[in-house]
Parts: sequence; C-alpha cells; structure tokens
Amino acid sequence: MFQSLLIANRGEIACRIIRTARRMGIRTIAVYSDADAHALHVRMADEAVHIGGSAARDSYLSIERIVAACRATGAEAVHPGYGFLSENAAFPAALEKAGIIFVGPPAGAIEAMGDKITSKKLAAEAGVSTVPGHMGLIADADEAVTIANLIGYPVMIKASAGGGGKGMRIAWTDAEAREGFERSKSEAASSFGDDRIFIEKFVTEPRHIEIQLIGDQHGNVLYLNERECSIQRRNQKVIEEAPSPFLDARTRAAMGEQAVALARAVGYTSAGTVEFIVDKDRNFYFLEMNTRLQVEHPVTELITGLDLVELMLRSAAGEKLPLAQAEVRLDGWAIESRIYAEDPYRNFLPSTGRLTRYHPPAENLAQAPFVRNDTGVQEGGEISTFYDPMIAKLCTWAPTRLEAIDAMQVALDEFELEGVGNNVPFLATVMGQARFREGRLTTGYIAEEFPNGFNGVELDAESQSHLAALACCSAYALETRAFSNGTPLGMHHSEPRRAVLIGKRRWDFAIHADGIEYWLTAPDGSKHLVESGWKPGMSLCIGRVDGEVRHVRLDRVTGGFRMRYRGADLVARVLLPHVADLMPVMPVKLPPDLSKFLLCPMPGQVVRIDVKDGDIVEDGQTLAIVEAMKMENVLKAEKRARVSKVRVKPGAVLAVDEVILEFEAI
Repeated sequence: MFQSLLIANRGEIACRIIRTARRMGIRTIAVYSDADAHALHVRMADEAVHIGGSAARDSYLSIERIVAACRATGAEAVHPGYGFLSENAAFPAALEKAGIIFVGPPAGAIEAMGDKITSKKLAAEAGVSTVPGHMGLIADADEAVTIANLIGYPVMIKASAGGGGKGMRIAWTDAEAREGFERSKSEAASSFGDDRIFIEKFVTEPRHIEIQLIGDQHGNVLYLNERECSIQRRNQKVIEEAPSPFLDARTRAAMGEQAVALARAVGYTSAGTVEFIVDKDRNFYFLEMNTRLQVEHPVTELITGLDLVELMLRSAAGEKLPLAQAEVRLDGWAIESRIYAEDPYRNFLPSTGRLTRYHPPAENLAQAPFVRNDTGVQEGGEISTFYDPMIAKLCTWAPTRLEAIDAMQVALDEFELEGVGNNVPFLATVMGQARFREGRLTTGYIAEEFPNGFNGVELDAESQSHLAALACCSAYALETRAFSNGTPLGMHHSEPRRAVLIGKRRWDFAIHADGIEYWLTAPDGSKHLVESGWKPGMSLCIGRVDGEVRHVRLDRVTGGFRMRYRGADLVARVLLPHVADLMPVMPVKLPPDLSKFLLCPMPGQVVRIDVKDGDIVEDGQTLAIVEAMKMENVLKAEKRARVSKVRVKPGAVLAVDEVILEFEAI
C-alpha cells in the first residue's frame, strides 16, 4: 500500500476520501484554488498545495498543476473524486507517465466509457440492453431536428462527454430540439471542453436505476447491488436510495450481470457505476457508465457494510478484492438527500453567500437508525459561483424503507442551515409525500408532483396545533427567563393566557408551567401536555406535545417565532388575547410591483442578450441567458411587451434581482 495520497478534488468528496485514507494510515495531500484557501478539505489534510485561480480551468481542471503538486509533495497516488478530471482519460495517462498511481480505472476504460457514443456501441457488443437512438455526431441544429423526427419524440439530447445533468435536454417538438441542441452544445463546451452531441429516445415513465461495480487488477469484478436515483430535477439527482423499491431479485441479478459483462469487456478496475433506464415493466436499457466514484456511493456503503474508497485504494495498490459476489450483503435500507445551495421558492435557482449558520444533525453510526452527513463546508464558509452548489449529502439507514424515510424526516427537521437559500424544505416535503413513501417513482416525479414549482407545504391541522403549542410554551420560557421569583409583565394571572396566530388560524391557551412540563388549557376546557426543554438562544426545539415528538427549527421574530418543520416555513405570533383580537384589522403592506422588469433570478454571468431597446417581445420569447454554476438558464418573456431599456451587456456578472431589462406596456 502506498503511503501518500493526493486528492485532486475539493469539497465533500475530498473530505470523504481524507477520512478513509487517514483511517488506513495514508498521508493525505489536498489541493486548493484561490476560492478554497480556507476550505474544510484544506484544513483536514496533512498537507495542502495551492494550484491556481478560482475558475476550475485554472486549478482543478489543470493536469499540469496537479502533476506538479504531486512532484512537489512526493505523492505516490492520486484520487480524483468525482467531477473535474475524474473521467478525463488524459489524466491517468499523465500520472502514469510521471510514475504516479491513479486511484481509478485504466485510461483506456475511461476513454471508452466516458464517451457516451462509444460506450453505447461497446455495451451493445457486450450484450447489454441499449436505448434506441442516433449514436453518430450531430453537426448542427437542423440535423438534430431531422434525427429527432426519425427517432420519434420525445428525445433526449445529450453531450457525449457530459455528466451531472449538464449538457442534457429533453425535446418534445422541433423547436425544443433546436433550442435543446444549442444549449446542450454550449453547456458541454463550457463544462467539459467537448461539444459533441448525440440523441436517443426518451423512455416515458422511466426510473433511473444504477449498478455499483468494484473491480481489482486480478480480473475480479463484483456488482454491489443497485441504487434508485429517479428523483431528479433538470437531470440532476436529488434523492437516492438503496436498494430500489421497484426491482425484484431476478431483475437485480440480470442488471448486475450485464454491468459486470460490460466492465470485463473494457478491462475495468476500481469503482464504477453502470446506469440504466428502467421502464414500468422492468425492461432496462443501458444509459451510460460513470468511470469514477459516484456522488451517491454512501447509500451503497450503508447497505453493504463496505467502504468503497478503501476498496478503490486497495485495488489501485494491486490488492485483490476481499470478498466474492455471493458474499455481497444487502442489509436494510438507505436514503440520501443532497443538500444544495439553491432556492426552492425561486424555481431552485442557485444561491451563493456565506453560511452564517451550519449545524447538521449529529452523526450516528452506532445504532439504528443511522445518520451520516458527508460534507465539505463549515459555518462561516463561502458558497461561491465557481463550483457545484452541493453543501452536504445527508444519509439515513434503517432496517426498512419507511423507517429510513422517517429517520430522514427527523434529520432534515434538525438540519440548521442559514445564509444561503437551500433545498432542505423541499427535501422534507418529498419525504412526507404518500407517492414517495409508497415507492411510486419516475424521473418525472418532481415535475409531476410540483408542476407549478415549490411553494412550501401546508401542515395538517394536528401538526399546526402542536406547533402553536410549542410556540406558546417557548414564548412563556422567553418571558419568564429573568424572573426566578417575581412575575413578569403580563403574567399577573395564576395561569396567564396567550393567543397564538399562524396564518389565519388562532389558538387560545391558559398556561401552567412546572419545569419543562407545560399544561395548556384551551377555552373549551381541553388540556394539552407539552414537554419542552427549549431555552432562549436555542435554534432547535425538540418537544413532545400530547405524546408526539416534534423537531422544530425555531428563530425569534417580532412578536413570535419563525418555525420550520417538515417543509413548512411559517411564523407563529404569540400575543396577549386582546392584542390578537385587533390583528384582523391591521393594514397589510403590499409588495412592490416588479412586473415591468426582467430581474436576474440568481447570481451569475450574462451569456447572451437576445433583444434590444424598442423590441416588441411575445410571451415565451427568449430574452437572455444567464450562466450560474456551469448551468445555462434561459430567461423568457412572461407576456407581450416592449423593451424600453436593456440595462446590462453580455459578460456582466449580476447579483440576485439585479435588473436586466425594463419593459413598457403596448
């Protein structure tokens, strides 16, 4: 086994690799860009090397700078993580030339499988089921439209060198095929330096299920069961689980054996994943092979008890796999939620800024249900525009699927994250949906369940009542904190009374407190027992209301609390009853009218402006394209209007809600 390892990556995956390498006694070396000078992976590693500017092309995508860092530190091996250079065949070739071990598959396998066109041809030759499509390169948008019509809509337009949802578009019409080709080509060139495009049939009602592989240098290849990755948004995975709630043992074995056959055909070693599209009848078709460690690998580790990073390191060092196919476990159920810096209330647009609060739930791998949080950030850290917006991967494991989902709900309720928009409330909402809990999943799940976007969730009546009770008790604790013997203002009654307002609902309670126990009496005489140890300054309230435990994130606001629970984000006002009586007649401040402006929906760079002063635009017409975190976002007109002024030029870097265009009615 080698003694030193350089991690050619950043963020959570760099931290993840460091943890395993440290346990194995391997010295770790981090690399970092200007933007990552104070990043967590830099602090965790035994040594760190600066490799360039904040843009990935000036640092993490520079083979020359990574090799130079290896030489400067004496690194014997390099782990690429995922993304960046992990699937660039030139990288392991350069490392081999420099006498450095690459922790991954051979360059030839990466080259063969990394090109989606070549990989589909090889898969067909190896007897793997493939999706119908056009595997040749496509010259322009006109040819893309012609091919799409020959295949039959809907079609998937994909970058040959793509990954992570970038360079991918679904087209249902000629117009969408034309625009999808142009956007996929542009994104692919920007993200991968390779703008080749191909088209294949889009399978309706599909599931995205993948097989995890691990191979050694002695000809052994195993499949480590499957992962269900159907919950996706813009072709980017959001929630993963292992195993799939859809597969039976026969289909699992067939998919695993085909994945192994493909790996053997290209002489594959190390960790890799073969992705399949599976239709409603369990027919499966090869999608692509990722020749690297997957983002979602923790769920496989949780159900198999294996450390995939350790197996990769041992394989790279020439060791044999420590188990046979029959010894691969499938124990219990694991769920992974990807925590992203994105605003679900603004169509999941990327969010940047400083993490003013970052308190994930405590990890627990000692007893079920397990909680694991793979992260690469820390409180006070910066989420920049230069890299992927992932903050953490929150995982839970339990003996059954529903128990794992329930554990995930609690973990998401406890996840304290402030400073940037994040998708925690959306993830919590999905966990509570009947369709998800029943396992009725497709890759169209999010579009089908949230056709108008995510606008929060309305809690059931019992949950609202329990939150009202917790707010009432928390307000009482806040008011009485400085009075050990005396009585605070407004508490002169033996059982003070308070009204709680949440939206248009109202609850009235008389309060009797005894330590952490509170008896709340409603006007009809009904009583509620609340057990809560919440104290002023705490941002998480774990309380029991009538025997039901609730984990609620709690922040003080004027007159009450902001409460976040199970995807709901609401304000509870706790008032004297006579004050609450007056609230319905209080004036409401209306938001400003912004309909005459096109605002930048996320921090990003203007790629293109398609209109000029005086142009008349129609509903749905493309106005501008803004790139954020390597994704191009097309901004379109919402109604017919005249452009009165273009306020920015291509290349401008904008903050959220900066004005791009002004309109006037016609």
